[in-house]
Amino acid sequence: MHNILIVDDEEKLRALLKRIIALEGYKVIDTGSVASARQLLETHAIDIVLCDVKLPDGNGVDFTSEVKTKYPSIEIILLTAYGNIQDCVQAIKNGAFDYIVKGNDNDKIIPLLSRAAEKTTLQTRVNRLEKQLGNQYSFDAIIGTSPVLQNAIQLARKVAPTEAAVLLTGETGTGKEVFAQAIHYNSNRAQQPFVALNCSAFSKELLESELFGHKAGSFTGANKDKKGLIEEARGGTLFLDEIGEMPIDLQPKILRLLENGSYIRVGDTKEQKANLRIISATNRNMEQEIKNGHFRSDLYYRIGVFTIDLPSLRSRRKDIPMIANHFLSVYSDKTNKKIKTISAEALNALRENEWKGNVRELKNVMERAVIMEDGDVLQLGSLPLDIQHGQPDPENVHEFYLSSVERCHILKMLQYANGNKTEAARLMNIGIATLYRKLEEYHIR
Repeated sequence: MHNILIVDDEEKLRALLKRIIALEGYKVIDTGSVASARQLLETHAIDIVLCDVKLPDGNGVDFTSEVKTKYPSIEIILLTAYGNIQDCVQAIKNGAFDYIVKGNDNDKIIPLLSRAAEKTTLQTRVNRLEKQLGNQYSFDAIIGTSPVLQNAIQLARKVAPTEAAVLLTGETGTGKEVFAQAIHYNSNRAQQPFVALNCSAFSKELLESELFGHKAGSFTGANKDKKGLIEEARGGTLFLDEIGEMPIDLQPKILRLLENGSYIRVGDTKEQKANLRIISATNRNMEQEIKNGHFRSDLYYRIGVFTIDLPSLRSRRKDIPMIANHFLSVYSDKTNKKIKTISAEALNALRENEWKGNVRELKNVMERAVIMEDGDVLQLGSLPLDIQHGQPDPENVHEFYLSSVERCHILKMLQYANGNKTEAARLMNIGIATLYRKLEEYHIR
C-alpha cells in the first residue's frame, strides 16, 4: 500500500480527492499548508505528494524542489486551477512527476497516481539492491580481525577514494578480487561498471582482442566490430587479475593506457580514449619477473603506484573460525540444512590445516563439509580426510622421510576411496591387514 499526501487549501476538494483516492486502496493523509506538509513528511513515510501550486504559505513549484532535495524517492504531482506553461516547465525541472489542471484533468489523477506508485516501487527495489550491493562489497564485509588483515583493509580504505592505480599482491586465494571490488564500490566510480579479466586465461591474441576490442576483418573470424573490456569499463574500474601472466608484447599498450588514457583497437588506426581506473593483482614475485625479463619495470612501477600485500590464511589463523562459520551459514542456507555450529574437534582441525589455497580453499572445504554433514553440528568426520588427520608441512624436513611420504600417500588414497579402506588397499596393491597396521602405525583413525 502506498501513502499519499494531499496538500491543498481547499478543504472540500481535499475531502473529495481523499475519498476517491482511498477507494483505490491508497492510504491518504491531507493538509492545507506547506508548513504542515513539511511536518507530515518528517513523521510519515510518504510515497506520493499531490500538491496545489498556489498555497497560503508557499508555492507548490518551489516546494517540489525542496521535497525532491530532501526526499528524492518521493514523487510529486502538482495541481493548479489555471494552466501555466512556464510553471509546468519549471515544475518538471524541479523534479515533479507531472502537472495537471484541476477540473479539466480530474479523470487523469488515478492513472497518474498508479504510474507514480509503480515508479516509487521500482525505486525502492533499486535502493534496496544498491544497499545490498554496498553491504556485500563494503570493507566491513571482509571477514577477519587479525592485525595483518586490518592493516591491508586500512590501506585499501585510504586509496579507494583516489584515482591511483592499485596493485594487490599475495598468494592465490587470499581475496584479491574481493579487495578490488571493495575499492571500486567505495570510490567515486561506484555507480559505474566493475569489469574483471584474468590475464592468464587467454592466449596473447585473444587477450589483446578482449582488452582492446577489434575491427571487423582484423583477423580470421572477426566478422564484426567488437567492444573491448576497456570500453566496457568506461567510467568505472578494470581489474586485471594475474597481470604477471600478461605477455610482454602487450605490456607497452597497457602502459600507454595508464599514462595517457589512450588505446587502439586491434585492426584499427584510430586512437580511442578511455576514462577508467585500473586495479591489478598478482601472486608472482614481480621483482623476480622483471629480472627474468618477463615483465617491464616501467609498467610495474605504473601499476604499483599503491601496493597492498594481502596476508595468507596461515598468517592469520585466529580468523579461521570466523571465516569457517560464515561459510557454514552460507552453505547451510543454500542446501536447506540447519547446521548451527562447528564442533571443537572440527574447528581445531581447520585451525591447524596449512591452507595453501587460503580462503578459497577453506570455502571449498566448507561447502563439501556442509554437504557431507547430516546433523545440526558440523563434525570432524565431515571434513576431508587429510584435514581430519593433519596434513604434513612440505617445508618441514621430516617431509623427506619415507614414513612421511607413505603417510601422506595413504591419506590421499583414503580420500580418493571416500574412506573405504578395502578399496584404498586395493588401489595401493597391499593387503587390508597391512593397511590397518599402517593406519595404527601412523595414528590415522
